[in-house]
Amino acid sequence: MLHNVGKIDRVARVVIGLILVAMVFVGPKTSWGWLGLVPLVTGLVGTCPAYSLLGINSCGR
Repeated sequence: MLHNVGKIDRVARVVIGLILVAMVFVGPKTSWGWLGLVPLVTGLVGTCPAYSLLGINSCGR
């Protein structure tokens, strides 16, 4: 699997994903927080399908 998400981008995605998922349990408690799973998973895996389609690579390699 090709990694196309850099280190800073990965950290930002994981933090944003965790914040959005936390909104499901704390705060407004809406189901929109489940959208946080997308940046969370792409940050943990290191591959973003949208980046692949657009030819973007934030990874330093």
